[in-house]
Amino acid sequence: MLFVSVNIFAQPKPKHDLAFDTLAKRWDEGIPLGNGWLGALIWEKDNKLRMSLDRVDLWDDRPMPEIDKLKFKWVVEKVKKDQYDSVQKIGDEPYEKYPAPTKIPGAALEFDLNKIGKVKKVSLDISNGLSVVEFENGVKFNNYIHATRQVGYFGFENINEDIIPELIIPNYNTGNSGKTGNSVSGQSLERLGYQKGTLKKGFDYILYHQPTWKNNYYQVLVKWYRFPGKKIIGEWTITNNQPASLPAINVLVKEPTGWPSHINWWNDYWKRSSVSIPDSILERQYYLDMYKFGCVARSNTPPISLQAIWTADDGRLPPWKGDLHHDLNTELSYWPGYSGNHLDLTEGFTNWLWKVKEENKRWTKQYFEVDGLNVPGVSTISGKPMGGWIQYAMSPTTSAWLAQHFYWQWIYSMNKNFLGKKAFPYINDVCKFLDNLTSDSATRKLPLSSTPEYNNNSIKAWFFNWTNYDLALVKNAFEMLWAVNLDLKKEGEAKYWLLQWSAMPQFNSSETGLTISINQNLEYSHRHQNHLHAIHPLGLLNMEDSTEKMIIENSLRQIEKLGTRKWVGYSFAWIASIYAKAQNGDSAAANLKKFATNFVSSNSFHLNGDQKAGQHSDFTYRPFTLEGNFAFAQGIHEMLLQSHKNFIEVFPAIPKDWKNVSFKTLRAEGAFLISAKKENAVVLEVKIKAEAGGVLRIKLPFKTWINTGIDRSEIKVVNGIAEMKTKKGQMITFKNAFE
Repeated sequence: MLFVSVNIFAQPKPKHDLAFDTLAKRWDEGIPLGNGWLGALIWEKDNKLRMSLDRVDLWDDRPMPEIDKLKFKWVVEKVKKDQYDSVQKIGDEPYEKYPAPTKIPGAALEFDLNKIGKVKKVSLDISNGLSVVEFENGVKFNNYIHATRQVGYFGFENINEDIIPELIIPNYNTGNSGKTGNSVSGQSLERLGYQKGTLKKGFDYILYHQPTWKNNYYQVLVKWYRFPGKKIIGEWTITNNQPASLPAINVLVKEPTGWPSHINWWNDYWKRSSVSIPDSILERQYYLDMYKFGCVARSNTPPISLQAIWTADDGRLPPWKGDLHHDLNTELSYWPGYSGNHLDLTEGFTNWLWKVKEENKRWTKQYFEVDGLNVPGVSTISGKPMGGWIQYAMSPTTSAWLAQHFYWQWIYSMNKNFLGKKAFPYINDVCKFLDNLTSDSATRKLPLSSTPEYNNNSIKAWFFNWTNYDLALVKNAFEMLWAVNLDLKKEGEAKYWLLQWSAMPQFNSSETGLTISINQNLEYSHRHQNHLHAIHPLGLLNMEDSTEKMIIENSLRQIEKLGTRKWVGYSFAWIASIYAKAQNGDSAAANLKKFATNFVSSNSFHLNGDQKAGQHSDFTYRPFTLEGNFAFAQGIHEMLLQSHKNFIEVFPAIPKDWKNVSFKTLRAEGAFLISAKKENAVVLEVKIKAEAGGVLRIKLPFKTWINTGIDRSEIKVVNGIAEMKTKKGQMITFKNAFE
């Protein structure tokens, strides 16, 4: 039997799976498989069953021409002189002009449907990553990518034909020069100028060797085995700068592909946490998005780029070159991993940032001409700058946002080893850079400030006063460094950074709430929500303070007044978390519903544009990027659990009509695992596991309660917040006493 196992731990249900009666006709609607390193999309092209094959680190990492000529001081002077076109020629235009650096595709496998039969059903079991294509004649085509090995498997059952796969190589070298295009639609692959690849075929294998930039290359290897009983099992892999090899398949054993260890990984993944909500559309999208997170994130892989392991398979470069955008895309992509209790996967982001830190420091010194650490807002897989709209591609505060992920990795895990060896050094280097860059003036400020991507690429995107986006990031960075110094008992250093934080100006607000900058309200509908960073993800403004509450509510009223015509898909997913922080569950759910019904493909991919003829947005294009999917998942988490205010709150933003809601082992700051249940609009119980021990502060959702796991005398309640000291591994339950 081929790839069969019972998945007893899975939280997803069959209703969450993908199921169709035909194969998709577009790559961005294909069945997605992945393991962080390798990815595949299963679809149909020209009456062929097609598997688009990809690897996360297939990159053309050549330097962007002329980018190192730029200096921030020169940019500042050009802005002051209103001569910004000279900046755009060096900093922005090369990104559109040159095809590389860029993420590149691997290859594709095809099987002739004329030899197989007519498709009856196409399905993906998201509990284990198994795709099955069933045919009317009884043939089955099974696919999965092993969760922990760099190998994918495919197999046919009940096949009469001797099916041989055909490897389709990307059109890197067709003899043509290739078409130009913009960064959204993508230039033709021929423009990369690669030598022609070599293809070797044998009785039961295909090996493809593709030279890329300079002396780099990648290989694709496919092997297949014929089994008694009309069965074929095949395997494939892609390697980067090393010869490809595959493990031999033992034809004598019942299950020869390593399926048990694969299923163990997915079982562990899904039992980490679960949610149950009464909106079937939102619940299904949530589980599909968390499935994709399990496909693209690992602790030892490069970070989640725009398309990660599902690079466009249309003969062109992927949208926005599949790069690493740090003005929202990478950050949003890891949001659900922290509260979703997948710290082993979020660690992949901080591991990569640590790996490229020295290259980032080199660039910081070269461009900003000060010591410390910043990160190019648009970067290659090796951390090098790519340029683009440099207000954001070379923003002075990018590393301040990225530093939050080091802080989260610490505060959600309470791993003191990580705190001392990585979180503190990284945040410290970031704050040293910000300290150096903002200390020239009498009152601390940036020479130029911006907020992504307000006023797009014009000179008007620069501000000489703080934008609330930059201000929030710098204030938060100083506060994080103050906090980690206290955790490390460095009282003197903590005092210094507290003083730097206290010297920062207040956020600028008006009757419209948080502004873009001083004397600049949010004046038009805009896809980014970055001016609201102080609300989310930084949590610097909260509803418990009456003044801050008014700012938050005014900010959201202004958003509603201006409408969503210039939003894209991720805007709706992102604003849901902001509404959740504002304790407005109805608006959070409404925006998530718009995302799930209008801005995703049939396979759940975020397509940016409104796919229902512009019902909610004027953007009706379809470039696929992943950050919207993962921001959606975090929107659900924020509605169910929040812990950023120095206390834990369950069900902080539940819609009025959600009477029955529950979740299991979502993770809160302080390394507490929280489970809670609400039935008939009444919270019944809250369970807490203190993974690391320490002080627990939780807002109890009932007036009276029965507690187990801790003595009542050890619980102190002030203003509705219950506080208690916990031990490592301690389990505490609060049940509603209904009095």
